[in-house]
Amino acid sequence: MVEERITDGRRIAELLASELDGREDGGLAPIDVTNADRDVEPTADGARAYDVTCGEEQIAQVFVHEDRARLEFAVEQDLAAETAEDLALRVRPKATDPPRTLVFLESGAEVKRGTDVVKRVSRTLEGN
Repeated sequence: MVEERITDGRRIAELLASELDGREDGGLAPIDVTNADRDVEPTADGARAYDVTCGEEQIAQVFVHEDRARLEFAVEQDLAAETAEDLALRVRPKATDPPRTLVFLESGAEVKRGTDVVKRVSRTLEGN
């Protein structure tokens, strides 16, 4: 049996939101999906779908492209980049002020690894 590979950016973002917001175990309890745009449509440059917060602090935003989703980390950029690289996710810096780290999720199979990046950043913010 051949399983379909999920490469639709909006669907990948939905899977990520479910992982982040729907689980209380495994260190994800302080993570929330906030300011969701339920009508977001993927664009070539990426359209903001929602924010990822840890407590009161926004740690990332999620953008949807036609063929992928991306996490854009606003805090702990170096840690996010290092963790994503260790997990074999595509990552690159974004030269803005303040700087950001982009982590790309190019299939549904990469969502769990993207969740692990968020978890690691949130644990650092909480001092764990």
